[in-house]
Amino acid sequence: MQTGSEATLDRIAIYPVKSLDPEVVERADIVENGALAGDRAYAIFDGDGNYVNGKRERALFRIRSSVSLDDGTIRLTAPGRDDYEGPIDDADDWLSAYLGYPVKLRHDPAGGFPDDTTASGPTVISTATIEAVASWYDDIDTAEMRRRLRPNLELDAPDPFWEDHLFDRRATRVEFTVGGVSFEGVNPCQRCAVPTRNPDTGSETPRFRETFVTKRRETLPSWSGGDWFDHDFRVMVNTVVSESSWGETLTVGDTAVVGDVVTD
Repeated sequence: MQTGSEATLDRIAIYPVKSLDPEVVERADIVENGALAGDRAYAIFDGDGNYVNGKRERALFRIRSSVSLDDGTIRLTAPGRDDYEGPIDDADDWLSAYLGYPVKLRHDPAGGFPDDTTASGPTVISTATIEAVASWYDDIDTAEMRRRLRPNLELDAPDPFWEDHLFDRRATRVEFTVGGVSFEGVNPCQRCAVPTRNPDTGSETPRFRETFVTKRRETLPSWSGGDWFDHDFRVMVNTVVSESSWGETLTVGDTAVVGDVVTD
């Protein structure tokens, strides 16, 4: 075990509809496939069965969403459109009219539609990391950087990039626990175009990636790396949850403890 490697779970965010806004909760159950209950449980697809997401469709950034997790209703607002409020399953027409082409919401309550199907557990980052990355840009604050990075679990940790303790070299994983839930950290998340875009408009932030890559390399802690950093546009940790922990609950205030490095 790595000595002194503890942090506290400070924030849990689930994203009921992939690419739309999060809901912040105090507790979340682990469901089949190791995901958080309700996270990316819905996703938007076009007529050819392809994802309509923030990587592809900048218009999604202008949608504000709020989901009632108790009754499965959603409120959607966007410029130039009347608001929608009603069942998520009935929102297809509103989304299609807004986007200008037919789309359909699909639902998978057992694990949802994760970004990484191999490491399909919650993503993990520390607040200190979000603050540090935000400081690299003149006009981006911590709240906006959080919206750009879209983490599930946010830790109150002693150092920026503390979560880099949760992965090691390729072909290994790092065991860790958060409360009563057993995780394995797999890799530092390879970022796509989404963080480079303004979360309200979808417009590209000039030189976002170049600045990130330079500063990430300059500030890379001694505990980071392994052989994952073939490039430096990586932050946040992808995980899997041990099947023995499916059905367990994560709660804000749980302690995160780093364990052993194991071979895949």
